Amino acid sequence: MLGSVYAMVAVALTLSIGILRFLNFSIPGLFMIGAMATWALVHRAVPWPLAAGAALLIGAAASLLVEFFTWRRMRMVEHFVPLVSSMAFLILFEHLAIVFWGSELRTLPALFGNADWRVGGLVIGLPQLMALISSMALIFILTQLLARTRLGRALRTIAEDSDTALLLGVDIGRIVPVVFVMSGLFAAFAGVVFALNYRQVHPFMGEMVGLKAISAMIVGGMGNVWGSIAGGVIIGMVEVMSIGYFGADFVDIAVYGLLLLILFIRPTGLFTGGLVGHARL
Repeated sequence: MLGSVYAMVAVALTLSIGILRFLNFSIPGLFMIGAMATWALVHRAVPWPLAAGAALLIGAAASLLVEFFTWRRMRMVEHFVPLVSSMAFLILFEHLAIVFWGSELRTLPALFGNADWRVGGLVIGLPQLMALISSMALIFILTQLLARTRLGRALRTIAEDSDTALLLGVDIGRIVPVVFVMSGLFAAFAGVVFALNYRQVHPFMGEMVGLKAISAMIVGGMGNVWGSIAGGVIIGMVEVMSIGYFGADFVDIAVYGLLLLILFIRPTGLFTGGLVGHARL
């Protein structure tokens, strides 16, 4: 389940860098917004399905705000300017969260009770299992959309060559906001899943998850959706197993040590290929 959270944030990053050639540093902030908005609404006695849906809408709206100021207004300037402005949005989102909700660690109530499924000595948390299934289903829907729809063809054309896309009649001005909305939804949904399952949120939670998601994207292969999924699952499993076998202090050593090892052996990541094309291992 943790791997699926990293995978969704990695996919959000991959959509941005794979299609627009733009590393959107605001995505960890959108993850945090999804998680903290869920907490805030549940804290106000809003039923958790409605709170989750509202958090997704808030994440999508925040992503459109990023698109307007970092891409639409700045895409003709030096390439590093949108990157820096997206980083500024991450800091802005974090401090807005502090203003509205405070900087303390916030805890959600136990929403699902004792919903565990026991198989022999194995304990499977049903909420975690449903979160994993819904995450994988959402990613599968995205890959089908990219591979089989007219919108997907337009997105893949922009990813290959934006100038050629313009010659082919692709309205980039209308397509790019769709990319930001999808990225915002994936990041916010990851935040909702994290909040409902781990039940603890705070304004700076996106930075930790963002670093792990970037690592997952690099491990899997930059710009490849399926590679991001594989990288997210690998990073999540390594993190959980390192906690189980060596303790929490060893987590970052294991995760970033794995990242350095893979970059040393295979700098392009485990998988290569197009945005949704057949990845080559």
